[in-house]
This record gives sequence, structure tokens and C-alpha cells, in this order.
Amino acid sequence: MNEFVDLITRQAERYGDREALRYRDYVTQAWTSMSWNRFKRDIEREARALYKTGVEPQGKIAIFTQNCPEILVSHFAAFYNRAVPVPIYATSSKSEAKYIIDDSGSRVLFAGDQRQYELGLQLLDECESLAYLVTLDPRVERLPHDKVSLTYEQFMQLGDDKDLQNEVDKRRAAGVPSDVMYLIYTSGTTGEPKGVMLTHANFNAAMLAHSMRITDLDPDNDISLSFLPFSHVFELGWTMVCLIHGVRVAINLNPKEIQKAVKEIQPTCMCSVPRFWEKVYTAINDNVSHAKPVVRMFFKRAIACGIKRNMKYTRLGRKVPALLEREYKYFDKKVFSRLRAAIGVVNPHFYPTAGAMLSDNITEFLHGIGINIVIGYGLSETNASVSFYVAPGWELGTVGTPLPGLKVKIGDQNEILVKGPTVMKGYYNKPEETAQAIDRDGWFHTGDCGELTESGQLVLTERLKDLYKTSNGKYIAPQVLETALAQDKFIEQVAVIGNGRKFVSALIVPSYEQLRAYALKKHIAFASTEDLVNNPDIHKMMEERINSYQKDMASYEQIKRFIIMPRMFTMETGELTNTLKIRRPVILKRYAKLIDAIYAIDYKKKP
Repeated sequence: MNEFVDLITRQAERYGDREALRYRDYVTQAWTSMSWNRFKRDIEREARALYKTGVEPQGKIAIFTQNCPEILVSHFAAFYNRAVPVPIYATSSKSEAKYIIDDSGSRVLFAGDQRQYELGLQLLDECESLAYLVTLDPRVERLPHDKVSLTYEQFMQLGDDKDLQNEVDKRRAAGVPSDVMYLIYTSGTTGEPKGVMLTHANFNAAMLAHSMRITDLDPDNDISLSFLPFSHVFELGWTMVCLIHGVRVAINLNPKEIQKAVKEIQPTCMCSVPRFWEKVYTAINDNVSHAKPVVRMFFKRAIACGIKRNMKYTRLGRKVPALLEREYKYFDKKVFSRLRAAIGVVNPHFYPTAGAMLSDNITEFLHGIGINIVIGYGLSETNASVSFYVAPGWELGTVGTPLPGLKVKIGDQNEILVKGPTVMKGYYNKPEETAQAIDRDGWFHTGDCGELTESGQLVLTERLKDLYKTSNGKYIAPQVLETALAQDKFIEQVAVIGNGRKFVSALIVPSYEQLRAYALKKHIAFASTEDLVNNPDIHKMMEERINSYQKDMASYEQIKRFIIMPRMFTMETGELTNTLKIRRPVILKRYAKLIDAIYAIDYKKKP
């Protein structure tokens, strides 16, 4: 029997009626608990329901919803049947969802809210493999012509036939490590999505490696908040780590309410993307910048103390000098504890972050105030983590050392290559793409560039496909610039341009709220967002801020011209992936005329 097939049964025997999951009630929006015992019962009931719907061993079930406890119940119910969950991002378009359902051959579709239900009803007619549509949110209003969909409770009632338990148990016992456990589709920054096949053996190896490195998760005191969607391999893998260790998982239903949820749950652990911490950093510094001079000086001294203590000593496992420790405890009480409480991380423990680079000064700042940011690196194809750092001995600017059991080397063009038991089985229905990604020696080609330090820690430099070469023959790493600018309070998104061009330029999406506040303060008149982003004083201010971040870069690496955009890049327009990475090909095509104007000799075009 595979590790995860028996996991919740074991935990229910150990923890019983203790809280396993916490989630918002759909109707009341109040936080509600699910015990390990109830978790186990719901899984068994749904497993019988899936069996009754005709889901076969290694058959697929698609899950198209925001985060909710039913996702995890459905995952484990699928495992009981040797079936395979296929996550679909809640924000996916109809065409994206249809592609995934058709490619995977999913038989059952779980839909969350009204939008997903209405799309699902259309897909039920259009997708040949799809036989059942189940809605999870009880607030969904059925369309008049709908005679086929089931509510979640109606679906679960199919599992009340306990005579089916023997058949389900036979499937559970027949599982083998080579069974596909998840089919996770890549977000597709270029080209169509690919279904990453992750086996039970992949997950077993990943959990063992994480347990060897993370040894102090506490089921009695730790609580993790689901920040990212469960369709993201990072959140999925982290949640499995928590469940294995008996750590409670609070499930955030509405991504737009994450800041509210953090303050309500006060998670001791939470995996996230760097953008969350960039916003925390800019908000704190913005507030401090408006304080009295004596407060700013006190804050600056506190931060210097915190960084010295936690980066020079704690990070390296060195004993902190007594005087420094006393000073730190004073600032922790007067400053840091208040900052952490304002964020919602009152008892900070372990905060993994990945998906993009986080600037060194923000990393130092967060560690200085006592927030243990753990930066790592991974991909869907490697079952999330390839590497991450833990104290003592981690190096600033790195993403730590490879996990136990994984090998990492640097190949041609500085590409990071990974080999080990967590690397995917391959891309579903795509043997040619699989052969291109995994060479004959078993090395997975990540498409990311990097280097290894003398101590074996991995440094990320750039996406191989994103590396720009200007018309002057100079190579540019756009993500380095984008990461540097992301820490500015006036900047929300950046798309750096430069491939085949004479110089580097950028499309800048500002924080419109900050920009309006600045304009009001400086008495800059504007009647619309377009007026605001076109104003020469605004452009000059943004130019000065951009230059302050790139002053230490070589001249050919610096942004020479830029346009301030009147609207944000979004997933709905296809400019962002579901993991909020910019789709460069889409942006370059959509704004081709605007970009060409930047490079015109008689450049006079205003943003």
C-alpha cells in the first residue's frame, strides 16, 4: 500500500477528534474545524462514491475550484481508488479547463463557485470523457436547463452504500509506488500546458527528504495557512508535509482575503511566493517613512541590531554575544513583536517561499525582525522542492542545498540539471517533450540557469528562455531587474524588454493607489488613470526610483526607457500565468506597437 493511501487513517488513529483542517463555512464565513476522524470518514464515503461513478484505477478526476477542504478529501478519496486527481486553477478560462479535461480524460469534474459551475456545465457537453459534474459551494444557483449536475452532498450520498467498501479496499491494497498520484498541468508561460505525472514513489521520496531536513514541526503548536492554491505543486507539497507531521492546515477560500486570513489564523507556518513578503516589506517601510525622525532613527537601530544578531550569528550557528542578545530582546519586545503582530505572524516558525527571486535586503530584513523566511527552488516536474536552506550555514543569495537523495549539476549554458527519485515520470501523452526534458542519463533539464557555490548551495540566475541578447551582443537577465524593482512601493509589475534591441526598456505597472497618493501630495492634477501615468512629473519620479535600483548594474543592463501602463497585467487577458508569472510572448505580441515606439529614433510617445 502506498504511503499516502494510509496516511489519514494512521493520523485519525493517532489524533482522533483533534483538529486536522480549519476552513471558512461557505454560508456563514465563520472558521470551522474538521477533525482527523471526520476527515477519515469523509474520505471513505467519497471513495465509495467515486467507485460508484465508474472511476477506474489510474482514471482521472478534475478539480476546478478555489481552495476548500473538499479538495483534500477528494484527493485522498481518489488515492483509495488508485485514481488520479487533476487540479485546475480556479481562474482558468473555459478553453484552458477544456484542454486539461480532454487531455487527461477526466471522468468527474468538481466545480467550486458559480462561474466554475457554469463553465463546467458547458464542458459536460463538450468533453467526451466527462460524465459527472459536482458542485462544491452550496450557494451555487442551478441553471434552469441543468438536469444533470450533483451537489456535493448528493454526490457523497452515492457513497452511503457501504457494501462497496470491500471493492475500494481491494483497490487500496493493490496500489504500487509507480502509480501516478497527481497529474499537474504546467501553467504554460510558453506553449500549451503539459501534464506532469508525479507518482506515489515521487511523493514518498519527497516526503522522506523533507522530513530529514525539517525536523521541528510541532503538531501541538504549529498551524499552516494555505496561501497558494492547491493546484500549485508548492502548496500541495507543503500541505502534505504538514499532514504527515500532524500539523493543522487552515484553508483560505478567497485569495483576495489572504491578509485578513493571516491576521485571523496567525499561522506559524505558511508557504508563499516572494510577492507577499515584498508587499509586507514596502508597507512597513512606507509607514516608517512617515514617522517622526526620532522614530525612524529608533527603527533603523532596531533593524541593524536584528540583522546583525540573526544574520551574523544565528544564521551561522554561532553564539550570540550577551550584550547583543540583550539588545535584541529589547528591540524584539518594543519593535519586532509589534511588526509581526501587525502582519499576523505572532509566533513565527517556518515560512517557505519560492517561485521567483526575493531580494537579499528583504530577506535580511525579514530575518532581522524574527520571521524565518526559508527560500527554496523547485518545479512541478521535480515535485516542488529541489533545494532550500535551513540554519545553520545557509548563504544569502542562494536557494540552499539540494534535498537528500537529489543530485544537481550545472550543464550547458549554465542550465540547472536535476536527477533523483522526486523527478516526474514524464509528461502525459507527450513522449517527445518528455525525451527533451529528461535525457538518456536521467537528468531533468529545468530551463533555469544557475551556479553552485563552493559549499554546494544553489544560486539562481535566470530562466534560460528568458535570457535576452541585445543587438549589441550583450546578455541581459530580465528577472534580476524585475526582482530589484518589485520591492519598490510604487511598482506592482514589471516586464523588462530587450531581446534583439539596442538597449533595455520596460513596461511598468505601478501601484495606482500609491501613485494617486503621491499626485495628491504633490498637487499634480489628474482626471483619470491615463492622465496620471502620462504626467511628466510622475514619469520623472518613477525614473529616479528605477535608477536608484539599477545604479550598481552595468550600463548595458540598465533600463533606459520605460512606459507606465494604465492597467495591470492579468490572468484573464493571458498576460500572467495562474502562478502570476508574466507571459513574455503574450506581452511582447500584445504591446508590440507600444514597444516599437520606445525604440523609435524620434521617440516622443508618452505612456
